[in-house]
Amino acid sequence: MVTQPGKPAPDTTRRSERSRRAIYDAALALVAEAGYRRTTVEGIAARAGVGKQTIYRWWESKADVLLEAFLDLTSRAAREAGGEPYAIPDTGDLAADLKAVLRATVDQLTDPRFDAPSRALAAEGVVDEEVGRRFMTQLLEPNLQLYVDRLRAAQRAGQVRPEVDPRIALEFFVSPLAQRWLQYTGPISYEYTDTLVDYALYGLAPR
Repeated sequence: MVTQPGKPAPDTTRRSERSRRAIYDAALALVAEAGYRRTTVEGIAARAGVGKQTIYRWWESKADVLLEAFLDLTSRAAREAGGEPYAIPDTGDLAADLKAVLRATVDQLTDPRFDAPSRALAAEGVVDEEVGRRFMTQLLEPNLQLYVDRLRAAQRAGQVRPEVDPRIALEFFVSPLAQRWLQYTGPISYEYTDTLVDYALYGLAPR
């Protein structure tokens, strides 16, 4: 491409980033409004103001677009909150660390930007095995592994019994929160998640 003397060449990197951001926003908005099945690549392209070929140049399917858009949203929200994506603190106080990360999860689940698109993806994952598998491996599994790592660190510090399986133990506080959120069985709050941690770590028997 030839440019006029004294005129800078177009910044294709910046233009591509703007297009990518527009596609992310369009995909998340559409899946929230119409659901996963009624969201199409054509619809995403039209809403983002780009050609359909632009989307197919970067992604193979709408599932690829939506999963990447959701990962990007999660990362941006974590940075806005002053933290790092996919991170559980290790202050040496297991209960405090778990409560902190679950409170951040409450903030995310009650954020309108997350609620509708994440529900749409989770619901589709129940009926579409491929979407469900990718939702688990790309979105959920990285977060669950962090709980495993943090619980193993607590085991090494003598704060958790060595025979405890972290993969099972994390379900004590992660699964009830997910079920309550998905099925609207009750409000989710800091008090609720703090209580989950206390029950999980200290049990129900008198101390």
